[in-house]
Amino acid sequence: MIIDCHGHYTTAPKALENWRNAQIAGIQDPTQKPRASDLKISDDELRESIETNQLRLMKERGADLTIFSPRASFMAHHIGDFEVSSTWAAICNELCHRVSQLFPDHFVGAAMLPQSPGVDPKTCIPELEKCVKEYGNVGINLNPDPSGGHWTSPPLTDRHWYPLYEKMVEYDIPAMIHVSTSCNACFHTTGAHYLNADTTAVMQLIQGDLFKDFPTLKFVVPHGGGAAPYHWGRFRGLAQEMKKPLLEEHLLNNIYFDTCVYHQPGIDLLTKVIPVKNILFASEMIGAVRGIDPQTGHHYDDTKRYVNATANLSDAERHMVFEGNARRVFTRLDAQLKAKNL
Repeated sequence: MIIDCHGHYTTAPKALENWRNAQIAGIQDPTQKPRASDLKISDDELRESIETNQLRLMKERGADLTIFSPRASFMAHHIGDFEVSSTWAAICNELCHRVSQLFPDHFVGAAMLPQSPGVDPKTCIPELEKCVKEYGNVGINLNPDPSGGHWTSPPLTDRHWYPLYEKMVEYDIPAMIHVSTSCNACFHTTGAHYLNADTTAVMQLIQGDLFKDFPTLKFVVPHGGGAAPYHWGRFRGLAQEMKKPLLEEHLLNNIYFDTCVYHQPGIDLLTKVIPVKNILFASEMIGAVRGIDPQTGHHYDDTKRYVNATANLSDAERHMVFEGNARRVFTRLDAQLKAKNL
């Protein structure tokens, strides 16, 4: 089985975006504020949006199951207040749940949290609990920068985040550390802000001692870990100067990297530097990079090709990357698959 641990509902019907635009307009003019019930999307519309997009490409590229969450750039936690984020998160999570119900063999949900700048993260717990208990979600996306590129929140190691971590440990669900749209003109959303956040998260975790307090907490650092694998020697050296344990002990029992790296040399480096047990297959398609690489003739985000082609993995190790590690990290997913005798 090929499990893609990083998928977003980027092809949702246009009605979702229209409703969101009305919600944003309603921040300034309450007379335009829509109700959640105003959004009407049929099952047939959901099926069409999936079958002609994500599911078609999954079948063409040989992936079986995607951990599916709301579109990352649409989370936009910096817009409005907690009430705005809460309503928006609930709508987006419900749509992903409906997709997982329509295509149970191919999609399983991961929750967007209703984060808002300056708001206590514990306010996200009711939505988290609903998504786990009612929707069967197997993970969450955690935005370390709800401000959208201005980094006004404390680092991930701060006790500010502990209420969420306590719930993650209680439910044994990992968080993918994933920012949303950048509203800072200095940082392109997908080319800079996403990768900055991945790198920043790794450095924050090096600086702190979070996993002493939460030894079973699990994070997935997406987009191949940002700059972390490429500069692993720098991070090892900095940790050494800070008198931290070796990174194998300090981080690698708790953090994992996905394969959303869109060329062969990048995957070769990732699989050479990072232990295989810490790498999960992912593509983030249809996502940030949708074009065809003129050097190869294949889509940049067809990451299965790179994992298959790298000389750094044995067949057994490839199985770990494609399936075994995801089942070990996302234990609720593993339980669901075992219930289906998979």
